[in-house]
Amino acid sequence: MSALISPSILSADFANLERDLHRIAGADWAHVDVMDNHFVPNLTIGLPVVERIVQVSPIPVDVHLMIADPDRWAPGFAEAGAQSVTFHAEAAAAPVRLARALRSHGARAGLALKPATGLDGFVDLLGEIDMLLVMTVEPGFGGQSFIEGTLAKIRRARRAISDADLDVWVQVDGGVSRETIERAADAGANVFVAGSAVFGAQDIPAEISALRDLASRHVHPVQGR
Repeated sequence: MSALISPSILSADFANLERDLHRIAGADWAHVDVMDNHFVPNLTIGLPVVERIVQVSPIPVDVHLMIADPDRWAPGFAEAGAQSVTFHAEAAAAPVRLARALRSHGARAGLALKPATGLDGFVDLLGEIDMLLVMTVEPGFGGQSFIEGTLAKIRRARRAISDADLDVWVQVDGGVSRETIERAADAGANVFVAGSAVFGAQDIPAEISALRDLASRHVHPVQGR
């Protein structure tokens, strides 16, 4: 199956979000970054806006929570209808309990790791989640350059998932473009968040297709959506 592309609306026009959501209708997911200016030094949108995005988006909504205390706040995004909710391992007090809560509300549960956060402490939790997000930039701002050193973590993650015979997606977020997506796919990622590469393109649908085609040449099989 082809790679999955999840354009980040962090690079969209916030005054015309519904319009820009429809401009990425050819993608697989709409990636929505929620930042609280505590866990990361940036402030974006909250639950009421995400709830409305879910209502108008032509594709499933993939929420990435870069917030403090996700144990308290994350289930609300699943209840609001987000089809995937990812929280940061560095911020969660009880990640297994939180992942189970998200799943109980019908959402896919994702666990995110910052570039400097090691994988080893979370290998035993892979069976509790649906997606592992390996950040390929420091979370907080769009338009950053891909950190090549994260490729080794992606490879280790894919190997651990395969060794355990799990159906866990590996998502990468940050600096994903035509220049980097093939290396990330070859390392083991199969879900790709691209913000400025998509919304900065003259032809957004064509860019989404180009990214998907490039990644699909190397991507590991994805068993479902």
